[in-house]
Amino acid sequence: MRLLDALLTPDPVRRARLLQSLLAMSTMCAGIAAMHYFVWIGVASATGVAVWTAVAFAGMAALYAAIRSGWSERLADPSLSVLQMDFAIACSAAAYALLGPGRGGVFPVVMVILMYGMFKSTMRQMAGVCVFGVAVLGATMAAMALADPVRYPPAIELGHFLMVATMMPAASILAARLSRLRQISREQKEELSAALERIRQLATRDELTGLINRRHMVELMEQEHQRCIRSGHTFCIAMLQIDDFAAEARALGDGGETRLLRGIAQEAAHRVRVADVLAHWEDARFMLLMSDTRASLARAGLDRLREAVAGARVLTEAPLLRFSLSAGLAEHHAGETVEQTIARAEQALQDALRQGESRVVVA
Repeated sequence: MRLLDALLTPDPVRRARLLQSLLAMSTMCAGIAAMHYFVWIGVASATGVAVWTAVAFAGMAALYAAIRSGWSERLADPSLSVLQMDFAIACSAAAYALLGPGRGGVFPVVMVILMYGMFKSTMRQMAGVCVFGVAVLGATMAAMALADPVRYPPAIELGHFLMVATMMPAASILAARLSRLRQISREQKEELSAALERIRQLATRDELTGLINRRHMVELMEQEHQRCIRSGHTFCIAMLQIDDFAAEARALGDGGETRLLRGIAQEAAHRVRVADVLAHWEDARFMLLMSDTRASLARAGLDRLREAVAGARVLTEAPLLRFSLSAGLAEHHAGETVEQTIARAEQALQDALRQGESRVVVA
């Protein structure tokens, strides 16, 4: 894994780009081997192929380094797909000029190069690669027909050019369409993931406050109950209510209830422990589940929460207004159900409300 991280980096996006670049380099290495085969059978010049090999390998290594270092990420095409294809086509054109009788082997290589465009290239990018390829190969064929008409007969080169001018646009269009289909598939997958996340949020979250909803809170409390049966530990449940909620909401005008509930919910959520769970229970009430906690510690935590909410600027549009919470706390007893613990917490809350504002009563 350390070797792979050194070669491809731990970044998954950059790693995917580097894998594509290494695939292109492997194709180039196969081409280098083929070029040296033609040298071995006496078709190509050893000096020319040696220079071609050095340039081809150096160019691909430079492109890999640009992606590996992150330098390419400042460009519009951070994977350098178009640049890699253009460079490979230019190398293919040079190989065509070097191979003489073996130059027919260049054509399938060019088609393979265009297939790399199916990964991310757009129709416009593929059109640019196609125009570049036809121009470079056409210029190479014309130059060789003029410079060496014996090995590169003009009539044959014209036929080769017509084949390139016909097949390259077709291959480019196919690669671009495949790239578009991949993009559509990727977008649909992202939309599906977003929809599933939205469904999950709707199933577990209260849209009004953003807190855990009542149904999911009941499930979490039952899970905590089962965990405590196995471990022998206990937990506490606190029922909280906004004091004088109706009057405070009316004073805030239209939409006051929603703004007040949301504001206090967000403020309270920031004040509870990471291990605790706060849910919107009903109307102006919230439920706080405190796992692996005794009543004495839970009481201290509730006092801190109550004081924090009382001293906070809950609503930005009314910074001078202060709001308070009253709470009923119940520690779960061995042998009782979650419903019985909730009932004791509700009764404790009623006792707290009878005593006045900003009170905490332990069942």
